[in-house]
Amino acid sequence: MKKLVVILLMLVFSLSGNCAYMLIPMDDSQTDHLKAYGLTYWSLEQGLEAWWLLNYRGGSFIIGFSSEAERECILRNVSYEIIADAQKNAIFNDISAPSVNQDAVKLEKAPKIAVYTPPISQPWDDAVTLALTYAEIPYDKIYDTEIIEGKLAEYDWLHLHHEDFTGQYGKFYASYARMQWYQERQKLSEEEAANLGFSKVSKLKLAVVLAIKQYVFNGGFMFAMCAATDTFDIALAAANTDICEYMFDGDGMDPNAQQKLDYDNCLAFQNFTVKTNPYEYEFSDIDVTQSKRAGTNEDYFSLFEFSAKWDPVPTMLCQNHAALIHGFMGQTTAFKRDLIKPNVLIMGENKSMNEARYIHGEYGQGMWTFYGGHDPEDYRHYVGDEKTDLSLYPNSPGYRLILNNVLFPAAKKKKQKT
Repeated sequence: MKKLVVILLMLVFSLSGNCAYMLIPMDDSQTDHLKAYGLTYWSLEQGLEAWWLLNYRGGSFIIGFSSEAERECILRNVSYEIIADAQKNAIFNDISAPSVNQDAVKLEKAPKIAVYTPPISQPWDDAVTLALTYAEIPYDKIYDTEIIEGKLAEYDWLHLHHEDFTGQYGKFYASYARMQWYQERQKLSEEEAANLGFSKVSKLKLAVVLAIKQYVFNGGFMFAMCAATDTFDIALAAANTDICEYMFDGDGMDPNAQQKLDYDNCLAFQNFTVKTNPYEYEFSDIDVTQSKRAGTNEDYFSLFEFSAKWDPVPTMLCQNHAALIHGFMGQTTAFKRDLIKPNVLIMGENKSMNEARYIHGEYGQGMWTFYGGHDPEDYRHYVGDEKTDLSLYPNSPGYRLILNNVLFPAAKKKKQKT
C-alpha cells in the first residue's frame, strides 16, 4: 500500500511539472466567453505568458499555468484545459502548417484602456462599459476636458461612448427637448465648452475629434459604436462650416454647408449628405436605420474570414464561435456600403441589404474600428430602457467583437512567430 501511495504521489508531481500551460477554449465548449477575455487580460497583468490562437477553436487563448490562474478560472466560471509543454508545442506545430488558416499571436502586455463618456452617464448606457465591467477589465473614464488637456497619450486603447460629435445633442430635440435630462445635458455641455475656451459645443467637439484623430495617427487604437461612428466623420467633414441650427448653438446653420463638406478629412466615409432638419432623428444618409426593412428575426450580418497568417489584424478582430451575428439597432445601426471609402476594410456585412456593420481602417501609425448598433443583446434599445444583464448572455457573439477590440492592442499590431 505504501509503495502504491508513493507511486501515485510521484505521478502527481510528475504531471504537475509538465502542466506548464492552460488552454482557454473559445469554441462552443466555453462556459463564459466574455469573462475569458477578462481572464486573459488578468494573466497579462500578472506577467504570465499568453498567446491568441487565431481561428483555433473559436480563437482560443493559451496562458502560462499557475495555481492563481487556475483559481481565477474557477472563480470566473471560465472553462480551461491544463496542457503540458509538449501539447502546447504540438498545437503550435499544427497551426503553423501553410495549408491551415490558423496562427498564434503572442500577447505582450495588458493595454491601458480609456472610455470616453460623459460624467453623468450610467454604466448601462454603453455596451462597451457593460462588457468591460462584466469581463472584469479595468478602465478609466475620460471626457472632453481630459482630451483637451492632452491626456489621451496615457492610453493604449480608447472607446468612444455613443456620442454626438456634431454638437446637436444626439438630435433628440424633437422628442426630448422638454425633458429635464436633455436640458441638464445641454447646460453642462455649454458650461464645459465655455470653461475650455470654446464659443460653441460644436467647436469643442470638433477639437476633441481632431485630438482623437491625432491620437490614432500617433499609434493609438480607437473603437466606436452607434452614433460615435458617423458623427465622428461628419464633424471632421464639417470642420470649416456650420451644420447646427439655432436650437443647438444659438445661430442658424450655413445654408451652403453641404457644399463645404470636406470628405478628405474623414476616416471612413465619403460623399454623404448631412441631414440638416433639427426635427429629424438622423445625422446623414450614412446610416441605414430609417430605411431598414429587416425584422428582428431576419436581421443578421456575417463576419468575413481572413487569412490568419497574412492578415492577423482583421483575423483577431473577427475571432468568434459564430460566423453569423444577430443584428441590433442603434441611432446609427449600419453603414451604406456605397458611402464607405475604398481603403476601409469591411469585416461584417449584410450583403443583401448593401450594409456594413463592422469596419476597420488604419490611419498613420494607429488603427480604428467602427461597429454599428447600440447593444448586441438588446435589439431595439430605447432611452430609459433597463440595462442588459450580461450574466444572461455570457456567450454573446456580438459582445465578443467588442472584447476582441479591447484585447487586440496587447498584440501590438504585429504577428509573433512561435
